[in-house]
Amino acid sequence: MNRLITILFLGMTTIIMQAKTDKEQIEALYREMYEAMVAKDTVTLNRVHADNFVLIHMTGMRQSKAEYIRAIADGTLNYYSAEHEEMDIAIKGNTATLTGKSRVTAAVFGGSRGTWRLRLRFTLEKQDGQWRFTSSQASTY
Repeated sequence: MNRLITILFLGMTTIIMQAKTDKEQIEALYREMYEAMVAKDTVTLNRVHADNFVLIHMTGMRQSKAEYIRAIADGTLNYYSAEHEEMDIAIKGNTATLTGKSRVTAAVFGGSRGTWRLRLRFTLEKQDGQWRFTSSQASTY
């Protein structure tokens, strides 16, 4: 994949910055999503998820983007930390899949706080030059 290279001239110093590849962008998006979940940052969560996003929980329950973000904001879904172990990414044009494995500390749906080995299988689309999550299915590993 071609990389856009930006060259900045600062006096006598030249700084070469390489744009992130699609894979690097998706990896960063995954990490940013978890940081936003922990911080209950609804602005970032709205940005990284497409309007048609759907989350399928381990129980099979489906949540729309709005329902999912509202559940994080109101404390129905509480995330405390995530340690990322693996990200498997496949890109085809403007669509991609990501399977992320992370150890996630959370308390959800009134349950007690615990740490789970959470696997999220995402689909993504590149919209207006930015990757967005379009769906996710949760399971353990």
